[in-house]
Amino acid sequence: MLAMPEKINQLETIMTLLYAQFGLYLIMMLGIGYYSMLKTKNNEGFIIGGRTLGPVTTAVSAGASDMSGWLMLGLPGAVFAGGLSEGLWISIGLIIGAYTNWVVVAARIRTFSEQLKAFTLPTYISNRFEDNTGVLKIVSAVVILFFFTLYVASGLKGGTLLFAHTFDASEQTAMIITTLVIVSYTFLGGYLAVCWTDLVQGILMFFALVFCALLAYFAIAGSEVSIAEINPKAFAWKTGSLLTGASLMAWGLGYFGQPHILARFLGIRSAEDVPAARRVGMTWMIVALILSTCIGLVGIGYAELNGLTGLTGEGGNSERIFLALSSAVFSPWISGIILAAVLAAVMSTADSQLLVLSSSLTEDLSLFKNVSDEKKAWISRFGIAGFALIAYVIAANDTGSILGMVGYAWSGFGAAFGPLIILSLVWRDTTKYGAIAGIVIGALSTFIVKNFVSFEGHYFFELLPSFFIAFISIIVVSTFTAKPSEALLNKLKL
Repeated sequence: MLAMPEKINQLETIMTLLYAQFGLYLIMMLGIGYYSMLKTKNNEGFIIGGRTLGPVTTAVSAGASDMSGWLMLGLPGAVFAGGLSEGLWISIGLIIGAYTNWVVVAARIRTFSEQLKAFTLPTYISNRFEDNTGVLKIVSAVVILFFFTLYVASGLKGGTLLFAHTFDASEQTAMIITTLVIVSYTFLGGYLAVCWTDLVQGILMFFALVFCALLAYFAIAGSEVSIAEINPKAFAWKTGSLLTGASLMAWGLGYFGQPHILARFLGIRSAEDVPAARRVGMTWMIVALILSTCIGLVGIGYAELNGLTGLTGEGGNSERIFLALSSAVFSPWISGIILAAVLAAVMSTADSQLLVLSSSLTEDLSLFKNVSDEKKAWISRFGIAGFALIAYVIAANDTGSILGMVGYAWSGFGAAFGPLIILSLVWRDTTKYGAIAGIVIGALSTFIVKNFVSFEGHYFFELLPSFFIAFISIIVVSTFTAKPSEALLNKLKL
């Protein structure tokens, strides 16, 4: 038994190690940001990096920005609380949706966007439908500004969980630290900083999941603890209803409309790099989802056997299961690095989203059309800081779960942009007015279903009906409105 002074000294040593490891990690991220700033000369470079990134960086950074804190916090927390069915069907839907996105969208939108001289999603949509009025840009930008501030706020909540858990900080202090960290390197280096840091963060997230799952499993292997007895729903794969299962899998439909993921397709070096990027990205994603689900399941047994606190009951939060397991199974010499993986997960999505928000401000709205490209890059930087502040206010006043906030934003983008992106790439008769209808109806239906439609006893994801309502709306309106010019369609080889 350690004497009290020895315990205090040991705790001080552990905290010193944690601070040092976190500090080293953050210095590395800032170094990447500064180096990226030196290579960024104009707003196009700031937003899509001059289309210079190869398949591995593109794929891993896309996966990291896609999965975010949901992979490390939301998914294992849902499985820990509700069992396998909470993660299985979402994961299957995501895998199908992501693969289809790589196959159908990635190479086509890379080629089309270059031909149309577009390096943001709203500009691509506007140029694809020859909109000289600016309506499509404005409508697209408004949707991005609304849903991405919610999405970034969910990232800040994830970072808050990390810092509050690790350093016993207040939520307000933890949220301020998270916001400052994310803004700092994104402000400096833009797209290149985001992708290179996301590459590092994606690798860190992957290995953190691998070792946390393995060490937690071996810690309970051979014991008499039974996960199935502790939580009878743990290994139940059935969802309880067809509607619930369909809603969980409908998460995969969201991929086609996520601006921060589509931005990776716009910025990849060439369309020929897409197949290699797809193989890397899908491998990373599938393994990461399996590991995250396993952590939720193993965590049930570990928490029972070792008495992990703060996960259930009054004031408990199941989304802390990865943090609690990491603190328990890893040596203090590396636990700070592992916990930094959660910060990596948070930052890898929030940084991408802040960049898209800022690009909409400078490129898609007409506020700065007469400003030089170099000055636009600086306006984009300060836009990142401004949007981060708005997201901070939202996160500080929201009481919902990370998964709930992510779901709302994911659905909004998936319904507003997903059907339109697909049809703009494969159906030559999609029209400008069909595009407007799709964006507006997709966003509105998400809002209406989210807030006013529910089925008692079933999980009903708002993206499930909203995606198809928007898809049908585009086809119907396009059927009765003027088609794009033959010159444009021939240029795109549609």
